[in-house]
Amino acid sequence: QLQLVESGGGLVQPGGSLRLSCAASGFSLDSVVVGWFRQAPGKEREGVSCIHKTGGTTYYSNSVKGRFSISRDSAKNIVYLEMNNLKPEDTAVYTCAADRTRATVQGMCAWQPWGTYDYVGQGTQVTVSS
Repeated sequence: QLQLVESGGGLVQPGGSLRLSCAASGFSLDSVVVGWFRQAPGKEREGVSCIHKTGGTTYYSNSVKGRFSISRDSAKNIVYLEMNNLKPEDTAVYTCAADRTRATVQGMCAWQPWGTYDYVGQGTQVTVSS
């Protein structure tokens, strides 16, 4: 079964950290561009961070640059999103997606309807609150 499964969300205090995992089954994450997206209630979905299939090129939105880090563990077939210095405005449902044909990380992170991605996870809730 081809799927992505996210984990690692939860409740954290402002200034805290979380690490989200996006695990793939049935295919290799080395063969796809992977992105993390988030959507808060009443707000548009945002491409937070993306990593190219070669692993060397990454993209971060201005809202998370310097605080979030995306990485790939090829042996475990997982893409991580390390989130530090979390703020209440980071509260959202975080979803990972993967695509075989998007050429750039910028293009991957420019969110388009889910149906245009090859694989989409179910999402994980991140809540930043004291």
